[in-house]
Amino acid sequence: MQLLKTILIILIIYYLFKLVARYLLPWFAKYFINKAARKYQNQYQKQPEKKVGEVSIEYKPEKKGKLDDLGEYVDFKEMKDESD
Repeated sequence: MQLLKTILIILIIYYLFKLVARYLLPWFAKYFINKAARKYQNQYQKQPEKKVGEVSIEYKPEKKGKLDDLGEYVDFKEMKDESD
């Protein structure tokens, strides 16, 4: 009798999982896809629209590296060890 109960419970859980997977999972996926699409669509709508032919130039600040802070360059020459 206990074996039949266990098999029945397993079958009920299996069919419930099948129903959830068939009906609820696609609904959740569609909901999250639509939510992401609205988010990205709102992002692009916030950008200012440019008129046709309008040119805008954005300058990047130049990085001024200070070579003086790096120290002094020393030219070196390899010497062979003649003690061998």
